[in-house]
Amino acid sequence: MHLLNPETERQRYIYGILMASLGSVFFSGKAIIIKVAFGYGSTPEILLALRMLLAMPFFWIIYWLHSRKLRREPLTFEDRIKLFGLGFMGYFISSYLDFLGLQYISAGLERIVLYLTPTIVLLISYFALGKRISRLQWYALIVGYLGVVVVYIQDTNSSNNKAWIGMILVFASACTYATYMITSGEMVRRIGSIRLVVYASTASTIFSLIQVLFHNPSAILEQPIEIYWLSMINASVCTVIPMLLIMISINWIGSPLVSQAGILGPVSTIFMGWLVLSESVSWIQICGIMLVMAAMWLLVKNDSRPKISPESALINNLENPLEEAS
Repeated sequence: MHLLNPETERQRYIYGILMASLGSVFFSGKAIIIKVAFGYGSTPEILLALRMLLAMPFFWIIYWLHSRKLRREPLTFEDRIKLFGLGFMGYFISSYLDFLGLQYISAGLERIVLYLTPTIVLLISYFALGKRISRLQWYALIVGYLGVVVVYIQDTNSSNNKAWIGMILVFASACTYATYMITSGEMVRRIGSIRLVVYASTASTIFSLIQVLFHNPSAILEQPIEIYWLSMINASVCTVIPMLLIMISINWIGSPLVSQAGILGPVSTIFMGWLVLSESVSWIQICGIMLVMAAMWLLVKNDSRPKISPESALINNLENPLEEAS
């Protein structure tokens, strides 16, 4: 095994932290872009279809470059059916619910709710799969959801009385994505994460286009020019580029450190929401955010098992390469 000298190792560590932090901030910009696009009169259906359609070529280029170095067994017909099902659950439905929810709540609250995805994985694993939850993890769950309640109360006071609708939609988005993460574990191990992401995102693109054609066939070609520019930024800067940054940083410094750098996500979303969208920021909201981040930090520190399961993999990597495309 080739060992790096201390200076090279130190540089990889610094660059890895920087890339993980930058990737987390870029991922968080998705909600800001969507909220700005809503201001031009666009709809969740159009924005989701454009995001996936514009991002798909980049994913296939990455897959082509990656596949030249590795040889994997060809996909069976059953594999393709499963991948389409995973794409429908993890990328299409999850993303659509998230986009719908952003119509009713602030970008900051949306990011905080999605940041709770690891706790949802824990709860699903506990109730559906019989996995054990430690006392520290239960404390983290309580603290995290208490923080969300605090941020939600602030959101209802500063925005509108329909925030609960957005809260439910975004939480449902996190639940569907958590279910996807658990059920995709076997496929990830067998066909590889890159191939799964590419095929599942392609399936999501197909479902998104079908939805737009069913909803309003000509709408995707009749948007203001600003919508296309915003969608390109969303597909590249807020999806593909951070995915690459996160993947490289995981390879260099490991997923636990990357997940800790992901704490910058909610903070940057709150700041960008205030700067770009004029969303209010109060000390109550900041306290709620700190509670949620403390809960996620406890989960990351507590997850020290050598065996990596789909549940712990998500806890270790709070910013999934596609964010879930959600």
